[in-house]
Amino acid sequence: MNFNDKVALVTGSSKGIGRSTILEFARLGCNVVINYNNSEYEALELKEEVEKTYNVKALAIKCDISNEEEVKNMINEIINVFGKLDILVNNAGIAIDTTFEDKTVENFRRTLDVNLIGTFLVSKYASKSMLKNKYGKIINISSTNGIDTTYIESLDYDASKAGVISLTKNLASEFAPYINVNTIAPGWVMTEMNEELDEEFIKDETDKIMLGRFAKPEEIAKVITFLASDDASYINNAVIRVDGGF
Repeated sequence: MNFNDKVALVTGSSKGIGRSTILEFARLGCNVVINYNNSEYEALELKEEVEKTYNVKALAIKCDISNEEEVKNMINEIINVFGKLDILVNNAGIAIDTTFEDKTVENFRRTLDVNLIGTFLVSKYASKSMLKNKYGKIINISSTNGIDTTYIESLDYDASKAGVISLTKNLASEFAPYINVNTIAPGWVMTEMNEELDEEFIKDETDKIMLGRFAKPEEIAKVITFLASDDASYINNAVIRVDGGF
């Protein structure tokens, strides 16, 4: 895979899967845009690491993807700096896990605002440059929770990730034939957030996985970069599970 001269935006990329995806794109020669909302230190540290290690350009931009004005400003800045945007990875997401009785409308709205409406907004404005250039790749990060893995504590998260899959189908149809739009549905991934889960719960969930372990973030990143590459030029409107056989 060769990404020379390509520009990739990964939302929510200061940590976890997003961070690993930025590093993998950069390793493959892609210029990268690191998006963050709260984790400025981690984003700037990643930018420095990318520029020191790989011969690519990196840009870090603060943006709350649920805010339309901020999204428009972020895309405009990318176009001003790079002149184009080739690849979008809609990775940013939140989970507000509570018991069903404690789940609030505010929890539900905030989760949908970031995970689903944010994915819509960034796709809407990023696609303008892609359609103009008649080339683009959009990879949305859903979850097996959006397909058939349900947890009552995460019902708002699960609903948002199911929505991302539906959104992918509509965008794939709308943007064809110039933009490939696909979804990855990871299972359990050993990110910072999941490392804090109860040990007994981690063991119980691991026992359900055929490969006997949680994924590493870089394993998800490699699937993302494959879908973003020209090697995947005929993959469109797909939902790819990456769950170790859950």
